[in-house]
Amino acid sequence: MLKYFEMPMKPSAINVFLMFKLPAAYFTGVRVKSISEESCTTSVRHRWINQNPFKSMFWAVQGMAAELSTGALVMSVIKDSGKPISMLVANNKASFSKKATGRITFSCNDGLKIRDAMERAIETGEGQTCRMHSTGRNKEGIIVSEFDFEWTVKLKNS
Repeated sequence: MLKYFEMPMKPSAINVFLMFKLPAAYFTGVRVKSISEESCTTSVRHRWINQNPFKSMFWAVQGMAAELSTGALVMSVIKDSGKPISMLVANNKASFSKKATGRITFSCNDGLKIRDAMERAIETGEGQTCRMHSTGRNKEGIIVSEFDFEWTVKLKNS
């Protein structure tokens, strides 16, 4: 059982991970800005490499930044557990309310939710699901997109 929270993964370590394991996210400018027990913030700036024909950020780039804000929390809790745990996005949903231009910041505040799901997975040995929400805002603080990811976590067969 996870009774305490170790130091979360550092943004710089996650960003290096992106470069080698998720190069599409890295080269389009997706970066982790901060991570704690409860939340993770990522950002990406609209530029030529991640644009769509409508002069705004391509929806999939927003999705990568939003997914990373949730997935980094999942990875951090797995690391803390010291257990072999698999993670997978089983489902996702997105809504877009404004053109994404400039710097877009995605925030997820569901770190404690995934921690609870991970504890249940370890205690029961059964896979668990956890819905995590990420909100994308422009520099004025206006919501441009919102994403919901359904993460599944399960102990790997040793």
